[in-house]
Amino acid sequence: MAGLPITDAGCWLATRRLALRRFTDGDFDWFAALYGDADVTRHLGGVKSRSDARALFDARILRYYEEHPGLGMWITLQLSDGQPIGFHLLNHIRGESIVQVGFTIAKPAWGMGYATEMAEALLRYGFVDLQLPRIAGMANRDNVASQRVLAKIGLEPRGERAFSHPDYASAGPMAWFEREAGDWLADHPAV
Repeated sequence: MAGLPITDAGCWLATRRLALRRFTDGDFDWFAALYGDADVTRHLGGVKSRSDARALFDARILRYYEEHPGLGMWITLQLSDGQPIGFHLLNHIRGESIVQVGFTIAKPAWGMGYATEMAEALLRYGFVDLQLPRIAGMANRDNVASQRVLAKIGLEPRGERAFSHPDYASAGPMAWFEREAGDWLADHPAV
């Protein structure tokens, strides 16, 4: 898991400082520790028990890769040392057909621009490689930092949205961002 050279770690998308790879079962302890941090999970519904983290890990991560090729939640690694700093996702909002971009960063890596750097790369992947017509993002209304990232990567604020799925319903209305492929690509030409 952690510390593997990036070339040996099965990474599939890289930016200047980061790389993504699929989670494996060997990453579960790291994932459970991340979901055990109250500061990190404050906007994710709170700390999860190890068994709740396991259920999420199995259903929403490991099985999702096979059920939805090209989409998923991936562990985010530093290119410099292969250490995990969080995860990024491009997956369906539960109970919805729309695909969202998202991120969770471990506390030691906050404020370094990692969420923005990889989320923007995922938007390009989603719009160009997967040819998704639009991608959304959402954040708790009081999670200003995540809303700032969603705006920085080129998603547009479109008010608030409530969701009926139990994973989101308790949070109340969420700040909603989205963008259509043609508009985003026009504003973000390939370099």
